Amino acid sequence: MQLLIVKLSSLGDVVQTAAVVQDVVQRFPDAQIDWVVEEAFAPLVSLVAGVRRVIPVAQRRWRTARWSAETRRERAAFVRDLHAHAYDVVLDFQGLIKSALVARQARLRPGGFSASFANGSDACSYEWPVRWLLRRSFPMPQRIHAVARYRLLAASALGYTTQGAAAVRWQFAAAAPTHTLVFAHGTTRADNEWSPQNWLALGHQLIAQGFVLALPQSNDAELARAQALAHAWGSQATVWPRESLADVTRRMAACAGVVGVDSGLSHIAVALGLPHVQIFSQDRAWRAGPVGSAFQIAVGGTFTPDVPAVLQAWESVWAARPEKAA
Repeated sequence: MQLLIVKLSSLGDVVQTAAVVQDVVQRFPDAQIDWVVEEAFAPLVSLVAGVRRVIPVAQRRWRTARWSAETRRERAAFVRDLHAHAYDVVLDFQGLIKSALVARQARLRPGGFSASFANGSDACSYEWPVRWLLRRSFPMPQRIHAVARYRLLAASALGYTTQGAAAVRWQFAAAAPTHTLVFAHGTTRADNEWSPQNWLALGHQLIAQGFVLALPQSNDAELARAQALAHAWGSQATVWPRESLADVTRRMAACAGVVGVDSGLSHIAVALGLPHVQIFSQDRAWRAGPVGSAFQIAVGGTFTPDVPAVLQAWESVWAARPEKAA
């Protein structure tokens, strides 16, 4: 079976969609899976076992110079790359007009079809014309976790039944034991942030427990916050250099665990199978939080959790960690 996944963005959603690859490969071991994704996330998708080919698209960048000669050349090259294979099934996991139009450009094999969601679900982006732009559409429950929604679309289209709660797991070579704990403090949404005062207090508590802290950063605002925190904590804290998502993922894979806000790096922590506490300041944990594991939990949601609540959650997670992380 030749399958094309269309999931363009954003970071957390891309990471969660990777659970579909595991489901498909388990049921169709000979499946050949390609994935269209925004160029910034292409190196990350290349880490997902079971993906044969990553096809980068630059819709975000192309919008800034829609009619330039360079954009036209890049669009033509993308279509040629997309047409290199014909597919039995093309699945649009984004459910937006922009992603459905990408799915429509793919070549189908005889008897092949394209498909997406037939309706929106709570807290999920969806544009209703999608169901008419592609050949098939499949209904979704109104309230459903994001990973379950992606898995259900694939199962409905390909004719199998999903089993239990599942999140993608990325495997890396085993690293030496470490007590480095990542604070994934950055987020693209201000209403997802946890205050620097909270991070500062939590960090002092965890340093006292023997952990070394690591702070990723991807922009100037995150860098300034990370540097201020690291200065306050002293030699037990390090600010990571600005790197690609793939390189940050490899760094995280060698760490002891992650405490993070509702962000892409937190979803990567789940995918890596790390002990993880995900801090929610909005009522989104039911849709995007970790599921099915005692060493990966969400805290907060209908309220912003305080430092004692997050510390207690981390101590619970650390006690429940798998032996390989001990």
